[in-house]
Amino acid sequence: MAESSSSKKMVGFGSTSQQGKSFWKRGGTGRLPAPGSAKPVFGAQHPPLNAPMDPKMGSPIKPPPSPQKDSTPRTQSLSDVQAGTNSDMRRSSNHEVGRNCVRVDEVSTPSAATPNLPVLSEREALRLQKFVRLIDGEPQTPLEDLNKISWSGIPHAVRHTVWQLLSGYLPANCERRKATLERKRNEYRSFVKQYYHTRLQPQHKQTFHQITIDIPRMNPSCIFQQSLAQECFERLLYIWAMRHPASSYVQGMNDLATPFFVIFLGSNMDTTLAADPTTMDLSTMGEDAIAEAEADTYWCLTKLMDGIQDNYTFAQPGIQTKVHKLKELVKRIDAPLFQHLEDNNITFLEFAFRWMNNLLIREMPLQCIIRLWDTYLCERDGFATFHPYVCAAFLVHFSKDLRDLKDFQALMIFLQSLPTGGWDERRMNEILASAFQWKYSFNDAPSHLG
Repeated sequence: MAESSSSKKMVGFGSTSQQGKSFWKRGGTGRLPAPGSAKPVFGAQHPPLNAPMDPKMGSPIKPPPSPQKDSTPRTQSLSDVQAGTNSDMRRSSNHEVGRNCVRVDEVSTPSAATPNLPVLSEREALRLQKFVRLIDGEPQTPLEDLNKISWSGIPHAVRHTVWQLLSGYLPANCERRKATLERKRNEYRSFVKQYYHTRLQPQHKQTFHQITIDIPRMNPSCIFQQSLAQECFERLLYIWAMRHPASSYVQGMNDLATPFFVIFLGSNMDTTLAADPTTMDLSTMGEDAIAEAEADTYWCLTKLMDGIQDNYTFAQPGIQTKVHKLKELVKRIDAPLFQHLEDNNITFLEFAFRWMNNLLIREMPLQCIIRLWDTYLCERDGFATFHPYVCAAFLVHFSKDLRDLKDFQALMIFLQSLPTGGWDERRMNEILASAFQWKYSFNDAPSHLG
C-alpha cells in the first residue's frame, strides 16, 4: 500500500513517510479494540513524576587518602570518583566497552561541582564503588553478587548497565559487551528496515493505529509527549508486534517500555533522573544516542516480555492467574479487608487487572517504578512471580482507608486513583519488604493459599 506524501523523520534510521495520525480522545467514538483480547483500560491515572523524594541525603563525602598509583589501574579511588563533573557522565565515544556500558574509571559521583545532582553520602559513594567494581569484574561480572547488591536499589549512575546485565541483554563477560551492543543495535536497525514500512498495509494497519492512539496516553511527563520520543515508541512497539504474532500488540505494552527508555536515554544526558526527569529534551540530544536508547529499550522489553507473554495471549491466562493469586494472598494476609471488599461486591479483577497488565506503572510515580524494577530484575521471574506479592503489599497498605469506605462506588474510585503522588523510594522499600516476607512465607507452600 502506498504511503502518503507527508513524511516523518525517523531518528537514527533514515527517513520514511506515513499517513497522518488520528489521535484518540476520551469519550470519542469509533475507537478500535486493542489487538488480541485485552479490553481498553479506563480511568488510568498517572501520579506526578516529580514527586518529592526523601531529603535525607547525608553529608558530603570526605575523600579518603588516595591509594598508591598503579601502572595499570582497574578502578579509581573514592576521591577520584568524587572529583567527577556532569561532563563525565557522558560516555566517551571511543571508550572500551561501547556507549551505555559502564567502566569504573568512567563513572563520576555527584559533588559540589554537579549542582543538578544530590551529593552522595560516604556510604552511598562506597556502595557505588562496589557496583562499578562488580560491573568491571575480571574476566566477567559475577551476576550472583550483582543480584544481591542490586535487590535493595541501584545507584542511578550505573543503573542502565546493571539493568542490561540483569535482563540478560549484556553478557557478563566484559570483553564481549562492545561487540554485543553493536550487533544487537544493528540487528534492531535491520528489523526497522524489514518491517516498519509494512505498518500501513491492510493486514497491519489496525495494529499500528492502536499503537499510535495509545502512545499519547502514556505517562504525561514532557519526555513522552515529545514527537521524537513518540516516534521511537511507534517503531519499537510495532517491530515487537510483528516479531511476536502470538500476542501482537496489546494495550499496556507501551507502558512497559517507559522505564527502560527513560533510564537508557538518561545515561546519555547531563540532567538525570536524580534531578528531574521531566527536563529531558530530546531535541538537544544526538540522533545516535536516541537511536541507541530505542534499540536497547526494544531488546530489554523483549527480555521482559519473554517472562510474562501469557499476560497478553488469547484470554490472557497469565493475568487471570496472577489476579487469583492476589485474591488468595489478601484473603490470607488481611481477612477483614478481603471480607469488606466481598461485602461491597468488589471483585479483584475489576481493579487488579490494570495492576497486572501495566505492572503498577499507572499507579505510582515513575521514580517508585524504577526502584521497583531494580528488585524485579534481581528476583527470578520477578515480573511474573514476585509481582502478585508486591500488589498484595500495595493493596494492604491502604487497608484502613478502604475499610472506612462503605459503598461500591467510593471503593472503586479510590482503588482506581490511589493516593501515591507523594510516594518516594523509602515507601517503595517498605512495600518491597512486606512483599518479600509474604513470598518467603507462601511461595514455597502454595497449599496455604486457596
